[in-house]
Amino acid sequence: MKFCDKCGSMIIPKKENGKTIFKCASCGKVSNNREQIILTEKTGDGKKNLVEVVDKKVDILPKIDQECSKCNHGKAFFWLVQTRAGDEAETRFFKCAKCNYTWREY
Repeated sequence: MKFCDKCGSMIIPKKENGKTIFKCASCGKVSNNREQIILTEKTGDGKKNLVEVVDKKVDILPKIDQECSKCNHGKAFFWLVQTRAGDEAETRFFKCAKCNYTWREY
């Protein structure tokens, strides 16, 4: 997340005239700065602890034999989510290990 230098509110990406701009949700200040986002945390002693956000793929999900309907690859990652009532079966989600296509099975 990015925050406004002027008022401290969250800066939100918006599309205007076919371009993505970063605009403050509160005061409307526009920022075209697209540098890597760095989060800061204020502590009681006045020091700042920097946290760098790194967007990288981590394969922590189990991989099974499941054919992708988009690219016909034979391996996919899967996970379970309880999307309906507790007395009903959970929904299985799959993500192709090759093309990253995601689908679900009830």
